[in-house]
Amino acid sequence: MSTDHRNPRRAPEPAAPSTLTSRKVRSADGTPLHVEVHGPSDAPTVVLAHGWTCSTRFWAAQIAALSHEMRVVAYDQRGHGRTPLARVGTDVLADDLEAVLRAVLAPGQRAVLAGHSMGAMTIMAAAERPAVVEHAAAALLCSTGASHLAEESLVFPLRRGPLRSRLTVAVLGSRAPLGPVTPLSKRLLRYATMGRAATRTQIGACARIVHACPRATRVAWGGVLAELDLTDGVRKLAAPTVVVTGTADRLSPPVHAHRMVAHLPDCRELVVLPGAGHMTPVETPDAITAKLRELVAAHLVEGEEAA
Repeated sequence: MSTDHRNPRRAPEPAAPSTLTSRKVRSADGTPLHVEVHGPSDAPTVVLAHGWTCSTRFWAAQIAALSHEMRVVAYDQRGHGRTPLARVGTDVLADDLEAVLRAVLAPGQRAVLAGHSMGAMTIMAAAERPAVVEHAAAALLCSTGASHLAEESLVFPLRRGPLRSRLTVAVLGSRAPLGPVTPLSKRLLRYATMGRAATRTQIGACARIVHACPRATRVAWGGVLAELDLTDGVRKLAAPTVVVTGTADRLSPPVHAHRMVAHLPDCRELVVLPGAGHMTPVETPDAITAKLRELVAAHLVEGEEAA
């Protein structure tokens, strides 16, 4: 079940290839979601959902590596990138994923769904939604948790308890501006979200993405994360699922991955990335890309041939 990846290759941040199509998809409440589709229109499809304070740019390495052989769909969550901020909540995450799947997939067409952090929570929140049941061939959940995020966070080096939880909640909801990217802000970001082996290029890329997130978006979704409980969604995520965790993840430590593995109906593998922090698609791009290729091969390509 568990795979320990020693020394995952660390590729430099590539520039994402040209977008094949870029469109606005209306969610259930009318919010226009920015959606990008890269790669051949007739290739197996992967749908990528980014996390809190990030954007489609977070998946640059995976888009660059996979879009020559797959149809790669990425979208901006509400308030992030080119999607406006509107109503927030776990039900909204599910609404938005459903809208994207309905827009980019034909009836009965299946895809591999991958989410990082809040993007993986999106998949959990939508586990029972008809579009996910119909279209999800498999799922990849990276660096995430289903509940007790503040209680388990290791950003503050304190003993687990009410004080540490209160401090974490305060950070999640902080209205302090992040300001420009500076050497100090990059050091703070690396401490909170990345492992020691993260390169300067990777740290800089993550800093630019996170600092581009509007303060209102950060605060609104931070409040959702502070109260999150998607345990029921984990139990109802029926698709074959791979869970990825980094041993140096302070935001969603490995304890979350082990809990999800225990509750998932069809967990195929727990991938443990030694030394990796929270930003696994950026820190260990080849490891994440390889898992996406494996899931596509096992659940889309081989499945289609068997059918």
